Amino acid sequence: MGGRRRLVRQDLDSATRRIVIKAGTTVLSRPDGQPAISRIANIVEQISQLRKEGKEVIFVASGAVGIGRQRLDRQRLLNSTLRTHAQGRGIQMGDHPAGACAAAGQLGLMALYDTLFGQFNIACSQVLVLASDFREEERRNTVAANIDALLRLGLVPILNENDAVGAPPDGKIFTDNDSLASLIASEVSADALLLLTDVDGVYDAPPSEPGSTLISEYAPQHTATVKIGALSAMGRGGMASKISAAQGAVDRGVRAVVIASGLRPNSVQNVMRGEVMGTIFNRRSDEPAPPPMSAALPLPPPAADKAAAAAAAAAGVEQMARECRDAGRALAALGTEGRVAILREIAAQLLAQAPAILAANARDIANGGSSLSKALAGRLKLSREKLSNLADGILSIAAQDEPLDRVLGETELAEGLVLQQRTAPIGALLIIFESRPDSMPQIVSLAVRSGNGLLLKGGKEAAESNAAIHRVLVDAIHVGSGGKVPRALVGLVTSRDQISDLLALDGLLDLCIPRGSNELVAHIKANTRIPVLGHGDGVCHVFVDEHADPALALRLVLDAKTDYPSACNAAETVLLHRKHLGTNVAADLLRGLAAAGVAVRAGPAAVAAGLLPASAACEALHTEYGDLTICVEVVDDVVAAVAHANAHGSSHTECIVTQDQANARYFLAAADSACVFHNASTRFADGFRFGLGAEVGISTSRIHARGPVGVEGLLTTKWRLVSSRGHVVGDFAGAQPKLKYTHVKTPLSKL
Repeated sequence: MGGRRRLVRQDLDSATRRIVIKAGTTVLSRPDGQPAISRIANIVEQISQLRKEGKEVIFVASGAVGIGRQRLDRQRLLNSTLRTHAQGRGIQMGDHPAGACAAAGQLGLMALYDTLFGQFNIACSQVLVLASDFREEERRNTVAANIDALLRLGLVPILNENDAVGAPPDGKIFTDNDSLASLIASEVSADALLLLTDVDGVYDAPPSEPGSTLISEYAPQHTATVKIGALSAMGRGGMASKISAAQGAVDRGVRAVVIASGLRPNSVQNVMRGEVMGTIFNRRSDEPAPPPMSAALPLPPPAADKAAAAAAAAAGVEQMARECRDAGRALAALGTEGRVAILREIAAQLLAQAPAILAANARDIANGGSSLSKALAGRLKLSREKLSNLADGILSIAAQDEPLDRVLGETELAEGLVLQQRTAPIGALLIIFESRPDSMPQIVSLAVRSGNGLLLKGGKEAAESNAAIHRVLVDAIHVGSGGKVPRALVGLVTSRDQISDLLALDGLLDLCIPRGSNELVAHIKANTRIPVLGHGDGVCHVFVDEHADPALALRLVLDAKTDYPSACNAAETVLLHRKHLGTNVAADLLRGLAAAGVAVRAGPAAVAAGLLPASAACEALHTEYGDLTICVEVVDDVVAAVAHANAHGSSHTECIVTQDQANARYFLAAADSACVFHNASTRFADGFRFGLGAEVGISTSRIHARGPVGVEGLLTTKWRLVSSRGHVVGDFAGAQPKLKYTHVKTPLSKL
């Protein structure tokens, strides 16, 4: 956990990994003791979302006694026995002893949580504890180790005091679930503790009193001035207990505690987003925190070994992939209007949430400091203009014709038996990208338009930006779909260690698209059975043919190299026709490059021809410089130019500059790259410029999609066969079949 520095509201989401959430009886139960199903379901949904965002959540829940009382009320035949037993022990809990109520209610409570969490494909577990579990070091270690193991396995531990066998509280370890939650938060090194209650936070006087004021940030001096009202009619704790629990948690190292209303919808989500609600307690300085208990009871050491941790991580990403795939199927079934509504909501929320996104981006840039190269900093930096352009691009994707369930071909196999080939989503996609946080909205929008689920892994240098954008996107998906598509449609993987686990999920993930360095793409291709669509590097060529217009050639070369030197579609090599040697064409080209600040390297033929000195020789002809450096090589003709590009390029983009149409036709046909251009800069190889709205990446593969991959590249096909009479294959068999195949194809113009 590092130095355990204090947290302020705006950092609650980005800087927390492990969270304890406590909900009291007044939140989870109605006044009659019955469970408040709608509130419980809302809290469960919010906890599930936190889990899917990679956070570990422990839920301390009350309510078993109240539910148990209702169960026992239905057992009228037991009333007299239970009443006698209660009087004998001096326990007054209506007609029933507290322990019996808890024993009867705990099963029903956990059954309810199991069902609700199951709706989000998340498993939960019950952990019942006693005060005695924290008095001895060995037992404390066991509690902490078991909770830690459950969290690593992706479960949500639900904690409660074991009222069925517990002795009356002695006030030394914990007295209620507020103090239990405080204790647990410090024992498991939680980053934050959220105490949900039936009021909006801590007031300076009882909230019912006129003029009482909500305290936004609790300071030590408030302890002497806050006036506490009467206890609630439900539950054991009160505001005094919550204040004590909150202050005790931060004193023992929990970085922030928030007391807020659990009666308000989405309170957990709103608190974690940094909204000013409730009362926050945090450390008053950045000094290291004291240990969670006394020196006699040290915090237990980490319990996990590497094998267990690896298994837990693998289980977590597998669950994420499964939920992503299921959400993708819900998206595909949503229909055109539903998917378009999601895209419009995404575009609107990118603009509405721009301040939060830009603030997160500023933290990324500050965290990178001087270690960021100029090129990386440029790719990393967001602006309002970029967000506005992203929103426009997303709206253009929404305005495209419906890509799904489009008929590509139709054949009448026999009379009344019609076969159609239709477009369909690929399924669940894994996209690994580096540096550019603006890639995420583009990728997600293309996935939404094409009906695919999506798992994303961004670069660590953009961690804050990616988290902020991801939160906006998944909320927009949920809201835009009217709750029909889960937020799990887009999962964000934050740990580099999880990539290997993801690459093993060929049974759940249908396509992997890496966007990054050649080393990244090569590693992924070598370590997965998932089909990989992408390109390793961008070694693009511009061939200046003997029939090229000199001014146009210089203009195209400069644009292809200098417009965005680090882009994969920037030119890395100029192929110069040998007939230009000794002419103004070659001299003007070299002078123009030098004037633009481009360092020129020479290929072997250029050195041999005396165009450039040997000291300028390039190390390799297949080089992606990614900056203002370019190689110039000399070739004999268009055939040699194509051979050079095919041998030393990366199959990305090639350009010929010529006024000779025959040479242009040959080059366009023979150059074996995803994009081949005539008299146009290589920088046009881009999804937005191609009119695709955006791109999920560039593919140099020979199958499926090539070049900029937009919506069409994220589609596959399915066959739909419809019979008007219930055809069977047997009717077409034998020497004298009852039916005969016609195989009449419908003209494309009629589809």
